[in-house]
Amino acid sequence: MKKTFVMCLLSLMAAGLMLGGAASAEDGFVSLFNGKDLTGWVVKGGQATYKVEDGAIVGTCTPGTPENTFLCTEKEYGDFIFKCEFKVIVPGNSGIQFRSHTRPQGDIERVFGYQCEIDPVNEPSDTARIYDEARRGFQHGRTWMNDVDPTWREEANASYKPGEWNEMEIQCVGTSIRTWLNGHPVSKLHDYYDLSGIFGLQVHAGQQGEIAWRNIRIKDLGTSQWQHFFVKKNNQWELDGAYKFVENCWSFTEKDGKEVLWGHHTKDEQRDGLIVSDLNYDNFAAKVTYIINGGNSALYFRAEEVDTPWLLRGYQNEIAGNEAEASIWHTAGTPNDPPGRGWLDREDAEKTAARLAFAEELRNDNDWNTICTVAVGSHITTYLNGYAITDMLDPDGEKTGKLGLQLHGGADVDMWFYDFDVLPFTKEMIDLMER
Repeated sequence: MKKTFVMCLLSLMAAGLMLGGAASAEDGFVSLFNGKDLTGWVVKGGQATYKVEDGAIVGTCTPGTPENTFLCTEKEYGDFIFKCEFKVIVPGNSGIQFRSHTRPQGDIERVFGYQCEIDPVNEPSDTARIYDEARRGFQHGRTWMNDVDPTWREEANASYKPGEWNEMEIQCVGTSIRTWLNGHPVSKLHDYYDLSGIFGLQVHAGQQGEIAWRNIRIKDLGTSQWQHFFVKKNNQWELDGAYKFVENCWSFTEKDGKEVLWGHHTKDEQRDGLIVSDLNYDNFAAKVTYIINGGNSALYFRAEEVDTPWLLRGYQNEIAGNEAEASIWHTAGTPNDPPGRGWLDREDAEKTAARLAFAEELRNDNDWNTICTVAVGSHITTYLNGYAITDMLDPDGEKTGKLGLQLHGGADVDMWFYDFDVLPFTKEMIDLMER
């Protein structure tokens, strides 16, 4: 992972001057707003208006217009701590976009991506929850990217001051997203969709709404990068940082205009075909995009090499072509080793049934799917096509080990893998995630 924490911090003052603002009194923070004009910002989307008044940006809804409007930074940011104050002058829905992007939509640029909600109307408030604007919001019966600890939500909502200035804090480090309202934690989640993007101050479409923002500042922590196990060198695709087990069942080929890794063998092959990482990984995010044409597969993690036909013992993020997608299985080692633990996420029958049904709804038959594993200490979360499937604590499980892609032995298996990536988390990143 290429991190630029130190180099970025050395250039923070210069970045602040380019935006027309001075560095904040807080260590390492620079202003994104100079308090005088909208230098460094641009309006995208709808027809709401923005102006600078008394050292604050004031956004006002234009009644009856159909599209949400966003005042966006011209610059993109990756990992950061963002802080600002906001005040709802006239009630109306709003939010702060981060790590967001734009796409053409008719005559406008439609902003989409992560949004930190500002909700002055509902009770209890959803302020500081995470919504995926114009992408995953309101899909599959889900609105929010995260569940909120009820105590956190109660304490944060109690701190909100209607009609006065409140402080919002957003932190992104790798796949980790955290928010605070007036110093009270609200959201704590991981998501792998975007590791960088723009900020945007939203004025929601509707009949009314006016909101002000001030003291907008950021501590830029560089940008996290996925490490790719599939790389192109000298016009040829090859593995980097990983090796093949049962080599003749793996080859790079073309599928749908993409270069993919093809994995296949017949039921006569009793060994598992595997792509195994050279290194062990302890705290990380890992993802793979695939099409399963037959057989059974998995994304191994925190696994150790053992003398068996299946080579790896440890956790599996399941790739099954059915409702078990993104469930967690634990594989056994040799007969003399401790036995495997089987399914680790099926203790509650009612919750398990709901989770399996949701995974089946998300899964794309005969098309590309993506699973992701995020592991931080004992906390393990799996994702399927952008949604969390299993979220569990496993204090007794392995805390480090190999990553691997599996072709299950003793079966006719046919798989295409488009990518296989890892994002290791450093101690400094973990400290921020867990602060």
